[in-house]
Amino acid sequence: MKKIVVIYLVIISLPGYGQLCLGSLGDPIVNINFGYGSNPGNALAAAATSYVYVPSDCPSDGFYTVRNNTTQCFGNTWHSLPVDHTGNAGGYFMLVNASYQPGDFYVDTVKGLCANTTYEFASWILNLNPPNGCNGNPILPNLTFQVETVNGTIIQSYNTNDIATSASPQWKQYGSFFTSPAAVTAVVLRIRNNAPGGCGNDLALDDITFRPCGPLLIPSITGEPSTIADFCEGISRTYTLSSTVSAGFNNPAYQWQQFINGIWTDIAGANSISHIVNFPASSPVGTYQYRLSVAEGGNLGIQQCRIASSALIIKIKPRPLTSASNNGPLCTGRMLSLSATGGSNYSWTGPTGLTLIGNPYVINTASLADAGKYYVRVTNPDGCSKTDSSSVLIYPSPSAVPAFTDSSICTGTSLILLVNTAPGLAYRWFPTNSLTQADIFNPVAIPAGDTRYAVELTNGFLCKDTAYVNIKVQNKPIVDAGPARYLVAGQSVQLLGSISGNYASFSWFPVQAITNAQTLSPYVSPSMDMTYFLKAISSCGIVTDSVNVKRYMGIFIPNSFTPNGDGWNDTWNIPFLYAYPEFELRVFNRYGQLVYARSKNFEPWDGKYQGQLLSPGVYVYQVKLREAPFFFKGTVTLIR
Repeated sequence: MKKIVVIYLVIISLPGYGQLCLGSLGDPIVNINFGYGSNPGNALAAAATSYVYVPSDCPSDGFYTVRNNTTQCFGNTWHSLPVDHTGNAGGYFMLVNASYQPGDFYVDTVKGLCANTTYEFASWILNLNPPNGCNGNPILPNLTFQVETVNGTIIQSYNTNDIATSASPQWKQYGSFFTSPAAVTAVVLRIRNNAPGGCGNDLALDDITFRPCGPLLIPSITGEPSTIADFCEGISRTYTLSSTVSAGFNNPAYQWQQFINGIWTDIAGANSISHIVNFPASSPVGTYQYRLSVAEGGNLGIQQCRIASSALIIKIKPRPLTSASNNGPLCTGRMLSLSATGGSNYSWTGPTGLTLIGNPYVINTASLADAGKYYVRVTNPDGCSKTDSSSVLIYPSPSAVPAFTDSSICTGTSLILLVNTAPGLAYRWFPTNSLTQADIFNPVAIPAGDTRYAVELTNGFLCKDTAYVNIKVQNKPIVDAGPARYLVAGQSVQLLGSISGNYASFSWFPVQAITNAQTLSPYVSPSMDMTYFLKAISSCGIVTDSVNVKRYMGIFIPNSFTPNGDGWNDTWNIPFLYAYPEFELRVFNRYGQLVYARSKNFEPWDGKYQGQLLSPGVYVYQVKLREAPFFFKGTVTLIR
């Protein structure tokens, strides 16, 4: 059947290689397609030929083979053919290397003809030689097709003339037509090679056909713009098929046929030029083909005498196989997603009256009003539709509302968190590490630092809502009045206060003998030893710290000390040096050796050098200051 369909289409599109039928053709009563299978094909069984069969590719002069392909013959001086003329990779064709002498290379008897009937005989032929073969001058195949009676009387003769070369392989159909004489039901087909042997004259032969030829039949479907009609399953339809028949038959007889299981089958009683076909709604999906076959009156019962129209096609297209679903049940405030399958276009309608084209159908924030049944019309690429549905369940979500959103507390204090209450709600607060209890509506929070608390409410439908509370923890300020300070009468000294953390204001007190009580580093010049306080005020309370200021009446350097461990005068102490933080002190023995030195941070001397007790005696000291009186020098006696 592969040969019949392809030959018919090519005849319609490529008329002109010979005298081919210009009307309508019947089914081939002969279709010599050489078979189908793997290489090589068998030698010809019925036809007579003077050529010798070989099973291999690339036959020599006077030889032929049957192949489904030929490749790189004679150093690529032949075209390579991967398939036969129909494009069927397994279909055979006859591969001929012409003999040196002209003569018949194919003779066969065709039986089963109808008398007084016009037939088209044709074959597909390909010149195997490209234009550059044989030094650019290959011998061209030239064939004669001759139809004879079995006793040798010539009925029709047709010559192909020279078959030209082509740059790429080109199959061409050649043939003619004849009318069978009265009482003649068999003829002889003779194909003769007219060209001489030599370089060239090589060809491939495929699909030799005999087909009834008659008037032109033009079929149509009433009310349809083409010979194809379609509708979707589940619908009942009625179509009227008809055909025009050109002149040619004296008494035409008609028979409508349907293509069933690969065979054109007569429809009982369908013998007029038109035919009505009914498709009830229960008709199965599929492609239904119809055609009108026509023969001369009295010959309709003989298939070989009929011609046939091209097929009228009615397609019952399938409706989509659909499914519809959703992501429910879900809670209000969540995204609702409905999806469907089975088509290429989707149209949704829902309980809210909204319509939407597309898939999936999404409602970003679902409400209780969005619950209910949704319908989707699914349309497939064939244009057939089906409606499906999906029911959506939506439950109410709780609304978590805290008593406040932001609050501030001081370090070490607590706060009661609070969220709305309702019967059946479950509570979960987090983080839990600073809460007294996490599963109640009013836990006590004691955060160590700034904390964002979340509370999740869950109702009986397991729907949830979450609210957030920001608690800012404020620390009490850290106040440092600075180190103890020293001064000599008549001088002033700077206090070194500092405050870290959050505070609203600060001040020093008492304010006697202070330059500015609202600065962290004021200068003071008290007339006696004095304690100053630095006070910081914040929302978390008042914090104070103190510093002692020691006042020396004058400069006094002791001239002796007794480091004997009795608890009296055991160290050499120079108190006023505390008032001069940039001092340098050096002590030398009588040999000028340095035995004690201090700067900036005074510590009383215990009469030792490198941990060893020094001998009693007189030692020389030097004191340098960065301010007046700048320099002191004298002696100190170490007494044991």
